Amino acid sequence: MGDLNNIKPVLKIQNLKKSFGKNNVLNGFSLELFEGENLVIMGKSGSGKSVMIKCLVGLLIPDEGIIEISGERISKLSQKEMNLLRTEIGFLFQGSALYDSMTVRENLEFPLRKSNLNSQETEKLVTDALESVGLIKAIDLMPEELSGGMKRRVALARAIIMKPKIIIFDEPTTGLDPITAKEIIELMKNIQNQYNTSSLIITHDVDCARVIANRMILLIDGVNYAEGTFKELSSSTDKKIQAFFK
Repeated sequence: MGDLNNIKPVLKIQNLKKSFGKNNVLNGFSLELFEGENLVIMGKSGSGKSVMIKCLVGLLIPDEGIIEISGERISKLSQKEMNLLRTEIGFLFQGSALYDSMTVRENLEFPLRKSNLNSQETEKLVTDALESVGLIKAIDLMPEELSGGMKRRVALARAIIMKPKIIIFDEPTTGLDPITAKEIIELMKNIQNQYNTSSLIITHDVDCARVIANRMILLIDGVNYAEGTFKELSSSTDKKIQAFFK
């Protein structure tokens, strides 16, 4: 990655706070995601990872804090501007979240429906995305005809079809067998190299973090408790940090 001091962040979160009643989920969480970086966020269940993502894409409004994407403070954007900004973000949902009533082709065409593309341009984006994940032969299959790993590949193709600057991966290896999980991790690395994307990866999978992370953040008690490379964090003597790597 080189010296991050000389790279401008594509995503910045400062002092993010979010509570639900008396339950304080985020207590001043901050991060910076840099261009071309794979940043892994690890936190226990209920630590606020999903809440942070929902604030990031505008599905939840934080109580306090600043979120900037590509230099734009999202709280100051109109709905139209926010929708435009969302086209710069790809999202791989936990569990893939394909539309069961649509073919693979139709699932990939769905994010393009509001763009001004002709049928040939749409077809090229769909085929290019499927070729990137090695699934062009599955283009006319239904989700029920796909294995779990194939569904995750289709979901990844859908996430990259608009060639986004940022991809958010929500538990990309959850529910997959170890061999398929390794294949998905390798695909994620290939996508980063091919498209020069900046990736925010939410995961419980220590093996995934070891392979994919340029940098890691541990979300504990609603804050950025620790930050560093996998090697730096996994060798820490702090008991709260050690708990993630046992």
